[in-house]
Amino acid sequence: MNMDKQQKDIYVIYGDRSAEMARAVLTAMDIAAELKALGKEKPLIGLKPNLVVAQPSEWGATTCPQLVRGVIGYLKEHGFDNLIILESAWVGDCTHRAFQVCGYQDISRDLQVPLIDLKKDEAVQVEVEGLKFGVCRQALAVDYLINLPVLKAHCQTKLTCALKNLKGCIPDSEKRRFHTLGLHRPIAYLNKALTAHLTIVDGIIGDLTFEEGGTPVRMNRVIAGRDPVLVDCYAAELLGYRIEDIPYIKLAAHLGVGSTDLTEDRVIELNSKREAGVPEPALSSDTVDYLKQWIIEDQACSACYGSLIHALMRLKDQGKLAKLKEKVYIGQGFKEKKPKQQDQPAQGDQWDNLGMGQCTGGFPRHVPGCPPRASQIIKYLLKT
Repeated sequence: MNMDKQQKDIYVIYGDRSAEMARAVLTAMDIAAELKALGKEKPLIGLKPNLVVAQPSEWGATTCPQLVRGVIGYLKEHGFDNLIILESAWVGDCTHRAFQVCGYQDISRDLQVPLIDLKKDEAVQVEVEGLKFGVCRQALAVDYLINLPVLKAHCQTKLTCALKNLKGCIPDSEKRRFHTLGLHRPIAYLNKALTAHLTIVDGIIGDLTFEEGGTPVRMNRVIAGRDPVLVDCYAAELLGYRIEDIPYIKLAAHLGVGSTDLTEDRVIELNSKREAGVPEPALSSDTVDYLKQWIIEDQACSACYGSLIHALMRLKDQGKLAKLKEKVYIGQGFKEKKPKQQDQPAQGDQWDNLGMGQCTGGFPRHVPGCPPRASQIIKYLLKT
């Protein structure tokens, strides 16, 4: 099979033994031959998991460490040992703590693979279609980048998988700015500036509600492909979305990052779905849509927005959400604003609105933090 044809293939394997599944996918794709074709004696291979928060993978938010062990095992067995693991936790969380809690310090120690905290890396300025932004130097320096996202929903973009996972390769200041730009366009542009040569999706346990985890769903599958746009097309379908529902997918395709031409014959299943051992998940965004009726958002960062969604979900589970009679304001768009609600009387020269996070510090009532913890939000909302 020629490489052009392989470029359009999606590989899927079912089960719960993630290390073995990773090896099987890499073998089927003959990644060792692809790496040898680079023509470098010791190519620098970067592994980019999703360690957005310091939570075990069983919570549905972070990449399974056993999957990464399987990838590293395959690479080393084929003579590729110049490896690094790169990541930057989301704004407000500590990458070092995520490495520890998620089991990656053990991987580093056991398999002699350095951990690179991209929060401490310097940025290189790049430009795509007139948009200038910084990308972490170490991410740009690797010869071959393996993207290891989790298959999960996102409270703002609906999906976070292959394309969005590269957001961990930019500085925190750019993560905030990406939100002010609406996320979709900069995510697509980032993938034009930074190439993921291979994507291996952890679909063992994900979260079909939002990216922070906490409502895990076991899906027992690994998905792989060389085309991150095609991978996201497939992932979107699994979560019940059309590619039109997730603008950054088509934007990335327009930039030449990949193709949206997903056809059934391009999906190669390496074993039977029966190997998954669980029924197909029921995929719905109804819960998030329900929670959004309490939120007024303007350029909110994912970390802050995710904490609020998490808090509202917990209140819903406790039967207390219906008692919240006002909307909650959140996002960078409210930094200098004190928005007026038509049904609220004036409070001096301010309006009595409820804000979440540091950006709503000018509100008469707000929960501080960047981002605030869900527990803080719950505690505050229960007082209102």
